[in-house]
Amino acid sequence: MKKTILTALAAMLLAVPAVQAQKVNKEALLSKIEKSDEAVADAKKGAKAATWVSRGKAYYDAAVAPTKSLFVGLEGTMLKLADGDPTSVGKETVNGTEYEAWVYPYYTAYFEGGKVKTWKQTQNVYEGAIDKALESYMKAYEMDPKSASKVKEGLQQISDFCSQVGNAGLDTGDYVGAADAYIKAFTAQSCPAYEGKPDPALLYYAGYLRTVDGSNNPESFVLGGDYLSKAIDMGYADEEGNIYYYLFHCYYGQKDKDRSFLEKAKQMLLSGVEKFPKNDRIIDGLVQLYTTPDDNVGDPADLIELIDKAIEGNPTSVDLWFGRGRIFYALKDYDQSIESFKKVVELMPDLYEGNYYLGVFYTIKGDEANKVINEKQYSSQAAYDADLKGVNAIYMEAIPYLEKALEIKANDPSSLELLKSICFRLRDEEGMMDKYTKYNELFKQIQGQE
Repeated sequence: MKKTILTALAAMLLAVPAVQAQKVNKEALLSKIEKSDEAVADAKKGAKAATWVSRGKAYYDAAVAPTKSLFVGLEGTMLKLADGDPTSVGKETVNGTEYEAWVYPYYTAYFEGGKVKTWKQTQNVYEGAIDKALESYMKAYEMDPKSASKVKEGLQQISDFCSQVGNAGLDTGDYVGAADAYIKAFTAQSCPAYEGKPDPALLYYAGYLRTVDGSNNPESFVLGGDYLSKAIDMGYADEEGNIYYYLFHCYYGQKDKDRSFLEKAKQMLLSGVEKFPKNDRIIDGLVQLYTTPDDNVGDPADLIELIDKAIEGNPTSVDLWFGRGRIFYALKDYDQSIESFKKVVELMPDLYEGNYYLGVFYTIKGDEANKVINEKQYSSQAAYDADLKGVNAIYMEAIPYLEKALEIKANDPSSLELLKSICFRLRDEEGMMDKYTKYNELFKQIQGQE
């Protein structure tokens, strides 16, 4: 009998979600906010820290109400038990991943393997509620430091909630929203009533996300730079030292408005590589900075020892060999550029950039050798023909790499144009005129399609 009653009760519980919907008592929450605002506006009540604590709680409750049932790993049956049936279920691709999407009035939950992976909040009870809550708790502590324990509890709740919002934004691709949420979490922890050092990792996450957004919104480079530099000032560095690379990008992204940011970008990378000499990203940033003619921050030769040492510790790094090739190209040492890019192709045979640039470097080397013989005075045709044969042999080296690049990226106009030019130059060599005809026709077809 007891077993029957329990079974019946379980069946009733499972049946509940089918008839209920997500319940967010918006009117009650707004009414509570209105009363709290009236209380702090009252001269007598507003002079008490407890009144401001209550106001903070009212706004916090409004902020968290829409998603309070959610957490990563929540099973669908439990979500239905808490918030009822979704208004619709379908497939949605979010930040490059396809999920099963459950749509509710205040949010959409994304499922993977039958469990909540992340979510997007689509509606608020009160816009800016968490800011009001934070403001209220800080005011309470300012009025009466003895309220610290209650204020701390509220600040911890805000920090936890904002960190959760940040994590969800990171997963769904709302990088700006996630960055702002992490900063609010950090701000909550920075209040004296929190009684502990704020976590600089929150600044790092926010700074990184603002760096990512910087290409679309230059103002994000400014904010990202502020966040990351503050994290470093607090003694923070991620395990690999990428914070220096991201801060470099934030400074570099501001160079057009103020050239002094180029020097800041350079110094940030130099500081980073001193502390994290094995970080390929930092080294790549230095290569970019030193080999971009318009930046002109120093002699690329200064980086040779640095990158060779890095390669010694990580000889299979395609990025390091690529960077080495760029350094020697900037120095017009085409033989070393070629040797570096041969290593790139050896390590990653199907990398378009490796094959294409190796073909380009052989072409540039051929052009330089051709310039020499054109400026040279010859006493015999035989001597000229011998040198010309050597120049053509250099051009010939470029062809297989450019053909491989064209194989990787079909109908690539850059590879085609270079191939037809080289093959025409070598048209007297066996098979080269046929190659020229082939690539010239392809190039004309591509040009006609554009």
